[in-house]
Amino acid sequence: MVKKYELGDVLTGKVTGIQPYGAFVALDDNTQGLVHISEITYGFVKDVSEFLAVGQEVEVKILEIDEEAEKISLSMRALQERPTSVRKKDAPPRKTLQDRVDESDANGFNSLKDKLQDWIEQSGH
Repeated sequence: MVKKYELGDVLTGKVTGIQPYGAFVALDDNTQGLVHISEITYGFVKDVSEFLAVGQEVEVKILEIDEEAEKISLSMRALQERPTSVRKKDAPPRKTLQDRVDESDANGFNSLKDKLQDWIEQSGH
């Protein structure tokens, strides 16, 4: 690494290679870093080549520098706005799993209690 890079630097680089686990990005003639597949964008990325192509210029942020191994971890996702969960304004708040279980239990036992009374009457007691 000839040029000195710092954590948090935002740079423009060129995609030099694509692998199943991410994309290599050249920051200058002597330095390249890796944008791991999880750092390409928010959400699930199945195939890196659906988002990036060799030769494409991309804006990246330096997440980590390992000078001993001469490896730089890059992120494109860190420069994107985090998506907010899409919810309708008037939608009721989501119930927790425990609330839904309690609700189901209450309904289940009530219907059993009602049926029990019917069964007792049917049996002639």
